[in-house]
Formats: sequence, C-alpha cells, structure tokens
Amino acid sequence: MERKERRTVERTAAPTSPPLPDVRGLLDGIPGQRPPPRGRPPAEPPAEAAPRRRYRVPVPFTLSYAAVLAGTSFLTAHVGPSLVHALHQGSSTDVAHLVRTPVLVLVASALWVAGGLASPFTLGFLAVLTTLERRIGGVRTAVVFLFGHVLATLATEVPVGLAVLVGRLPESSLHRLDYGISFGVAASVGALAGLLGPWLRWPLLAAFGGMLLQELIAFTDPMTNWGHLIALGIGVGTWPWLRRLPRSRPLRPAPTVSPALTVIPAADGHSGHSGR
Repeated sequence: MERKERRTVERTAAPTSPPLPDVRGLLDGIPGQRPPPRGRPPAEPPAEAAPRRRYRVPVPFTLSYAAVLAGTSFLTAHVGPSLVHALHQGSSTDVAHLVRTPVLVLVASALWVAGGLASPFTLGFLAVLTTLERRIGGVRTAVVFLFGHVLATLATEVPVGLAVLVGRLPESSLHRLDYGISFGVAASVGALAGLLGPWLRWPLLAAFGGMLLQELIAFTDPMTNWGHLIALGIGVGTWPWLRRLPRSRPLRPAPTVSPALTVIPAADGHSGHSGR
C-alpha cells in the first residue's frame, strides 16, 4: 500500500507544463549579432565611376573676342581697299553715325583693329585682357572694356558735334573716321593696374600714361590721344568697384573617414583717317 501511494504522489508531482520553446534563432534579430554567411564573401559597395574631366576654357571672353578680331583683320588684308574703306566708314563712331545709329556703330567699331594684327594694341589686348579676365572673370572684363570704349568715344565725339554746331569746326568733322579697340584696351590697362601690387601698379601706369602723353605732345591726332587718356582714367575709376568684388571661396577640405566606418552617401584705336 505504501508503494502504491508513493507512485501516486510521484505521478501527481510530475511537471505538466509544456517545454520552453527554442529561442536560439531569435538572437539573429539583434543588430550587429548575425555573422556573415560562411563561404560567401561580404558584398562590397559598387565602385563609383571615375569623374569625367571637363576641359574649361580659361579666358573665354578674350579668346572669343580675339577670334573675331582675327577674322576682321584677315578680311581687311584680303579684300579690296574700296570695300575695306566702306566697311570702316559704316562702322565709324563719328557724330553723324552716333546720331542715327548709336548702338550699332558703338558695337561695330570695336570689331576692327587699326593696323591689323600687327598693331601694338593687338598684343596689348591679348596680354591685358587675359590677365584681367583671370582675375575678375569674363563678364566684368567685358564691362570694363565696353565702359572705356563707349565713354571715351562719347567724350571725344560729343565735343566735335558741339564745335560744329557753334561754327568752330567744319561740317566735314561730323564724318570723321573713328573705329578700333584702343579705348577699350586703355581702360583695361587702368583697371588692371588697380588689382596689382604697388610695385607693379605705379610703374605700369607711369609707362603707359607716359607713352600716351608723348603721343599727345606730338599732336598728330589730338582727339584720339585725348581719348586714350580719358579711357585710362575710366579704367582707374573702376578701382573701387573691382576691389569690392567678392573673392573666390577656397575649396573645402575633403572629410576624413574613419577606417572602421563605411560612409554611404545620401540621395537627394581712334584716328582721323586710319581708325584706332
């Protein structure tokens, strides 16, 4: 009887709850705990395509303008003198043309080089405008050049018109041949001098200004020579504006990446008969 009671007690005390579930698979859901599968290398991010090199023209305004001047100079050297004279006369910024078509002749007169590509102003054009454009950009260089060309032209031609109006000059002065790039080059020299250091600025102004004064003293073409000096003064007058221009921002250094981390980018010239 005692054995039967013991067996009955043991059966009653035996656990009746179901066994605990297997939780070993749940550990793989914890971030950073799942190891990479064996036999399969970890996937590497696709290599970025090498950036294409973009060739940028350093001085587009100067080179484009020089190409136009080379074309007009070639035309001048290979066509008849009568056609060349007609083209220069139609592009002249004399008083008669300025009264009728001011914008057209102010633009057209800057498409010719007096003396062709052998003119000293051609070399000055390339040297000065290239340096100026590298410092202030093509648009601002064009503004400086046009300021000198337009304002110096008006400063020399308007007095001619007034002198003819009061009878101090003959009416033939209203058709004085006037074309070229020298006023724009002189203004660009004056503007460039303001961007240089003192040891280059003042010698440049002294040398260029002295050359213009010698031409004025020679009195071969006083109106053109006065126009060169006026254009140089216009270029000097742009110094406050040019010096207030924002400087180019320095490139930011590339961010340093720790070797233990992987960074994934997130998506998201003037002359009475030959021009200037």
